[in-house]
Amino acid sequence: MADSSSSPSQSFVTKHWEGYKDFWCERFSFLNNYSKFVKRDKPLPPWSDSDVEAFIALDPVNGPALKTAREAVNFGLTGSVIGAVSTAGFAWKYSRSLHGAGLSFLAGGVFGWTFGQEVANHWLQLYRFDALAAQTKFLEWWQEKNERRS
Repeated sequence: MADSSSSPSQSFVTKHWEGYKDFWCERFSFLNNYSKFVKRDKPLPPWSDSDVEAFIALDPVNGPALKTAREAVNFGLTGSVIGAVSTAGFAWKYSRSLHGAGLSFLAGGVFGWTFGQEVANHWLQLYRFDALAAQTKFLEWWQEKNERRS
């Protein structure tokens, strides 16, 4: 009897969990593009800026998109620094609380990064590119290049 009473409850939980998992897997389906590069027995070796520049010069379609996506990082970093320092400065000025200034520093960095990425999206017109596809093509190129070396 104990088995029959726990079975419907367990079935409900399993069904609920599967639905929840499917919901989030659908939202983060772009991570499947990277799984073949991350879940490897032997990790890919690190690449240098010259390797990235070689790919940019080699691929006329994905090269410019990758170059633009790499330039967008500077906007995010700038926004992160400005956001972190300014919010921590205000928090320290008005509260003199070390933990409050620290939390403001972290939150300001995250908000600044997000704002910087939005500025980059419009300034560099990233909405015209598929940066994810360009990054995936670069990783495929890097994987093939290293397999040929081996």
